[in-house]
Amino acid sequence: MKILINNMSNYFKAALLLGTITLVSCEKRLDIAPTASIADNLALNTEGDVLVTLIGAYDGAQSAAAYGGDIMVLNDLIGNSTNINFTGTFAGLSDAYQTQMVSDNGFARDTWAACYNTINRCNNVLTAVAKVTSSTAKKNSVEGEALMLRASMYFELVRLYAKFVGDGDYATNPGVPLVLTPTGNVTDANYPARATVKAVYDQVIADLVKAETLLPNSNGNYVSKWAAAAQLSRVYLMVKDYANARDAANRVITGSGKSLAANFGSNWFTFINNAGGTPGEYLFSLKVTAQDGTNSQNTYFGRNVGIAGTAGRSDCKIRLTHINAYETGDFRKGYFTLSGGNYYTNKHLDRFGDVAIIRLAEMFLTRAECNQRLGTIIGATPLADINRIRNRVGLTSLLTVSLADITKERSFELAFEGHTLIEAKRLQTTVGTLAWNDAKLILPIPRRETDVNKNLVQNAGY
Repeated sequence: MKILINNMSNYFKAALLLGTITLVSCEKRLDIAPTASIADNLALNTEGDVLVTLIGAYDGAQSAAAYGGDIMVLNDLIGNSTNINFTGTFAGLSDAYQTQMVSDNGFARDTWAACYNTINRCNNVLTAVAKVTSSTAKKNSVEGEALMLRASMYFELVRLYAKFVGDGDYATNPGVPLVLTPTGNVTDANYPARATVKAVYDQVIADLVKAETLLPNSNGNYVSKWAAAAQLSRVYLMVKDYANARDAANRVITGSGKSLAANFGSNWFTFINNAGGTPGEYLFSLKVTAQDGTNSQNTYFGRNVGIAGTAGRSDCKIRLTHINAYETGDFRKGYFTLSGGNYYTNKHLDRFGDVAIIRLAEMFLTRAECNQRLGTIIGATPLADINRIRNRVGLTSLLTVSLADITKERSFELAFEGHTLIEAKRLQTTVGTLAWNDAKLILPIPRRETDVNKNLVQNAGY
């Protein structure tokens, strides 16, 4: 099912105005006339209305500009000439790759809009969740799902469009606008200023903590308790709350019932080799099918390599510098395909492969790092966790482990899954020739937003 939004004069208005919800039933064009628009005072009167709007929130998160892949592509591409040779023709991505973005960069604009569209859909659900009366369990799940999706969108926005934690005072640095109620009619009150980075993180954490308590252990293709806990672990790691990051990761490892796939490669080619089934190691992912969904990681990192079902623009070629950095015998060192004289990661060759947002392997890496930093042994020793990751890809066990060993293992395990820029900022390492906190590594607040909302302060350099 697709849920679409009326085209507005600026994207921030569009994000806020989902109170006037536009529904198109399962892309059946003949249904557009009778069901194209539902007034905001009628839209959420029944449980069914709320459930449809929740599907719309998932659809928003799934859009190409959000978790359909662009968020991950931007995080891997910005300034990353060390590992990627980008040869694409989209100016917005080329500018990101060369860290020469301008305030009207199309990808920065569209990701902002997609995230706020999704946030407002979530706000509509949360305002009307009392209409879900079929069961307490269903009501709790709906509320938890909306909180999880809203928190995830704000988490991505504050990491992309604001200074990172550790770069100045995050209690005063401008983050992104916090909009926590739906808006049906735009007034001056709907042009909010940027909340502080800390305020955004505090809201994200509050949403995720509550979502974890509300969501069921399993939830089909939708987010579960363990997806919320995994996202919470990731958030705590970003704000350097290592104890809570460790504990959340440990809850997922010990409580989710999931285990690492025996074969690293089985985490991808999910449509080609797994009939569209979601790999068991995935904690948070979005489905992509021939009927609906987008995987823009495939669009930009993928290539038709002569295997039925592979596709892509061949824009992101992987440099030998990256491949040669893996240890000899590492299965991941060979998880690239040579085609047309260039190498491509096998992770994104499948046209309809699910978009993996969080895998269980990340939780082991997070638990290991936090235990190492804190000198604790919660769940397992750091050495045991890292050797679990290494042994899975054919590497021998380490006898001792350092923080550098753990972060290095993390970079190889999660390569080209949307972590490169964020990890550089978190660990305060360089991005190409730029310092981790260089203003060029922060996305611009879209110009169409600052033109309309005079309360928005632009980021430095734009």
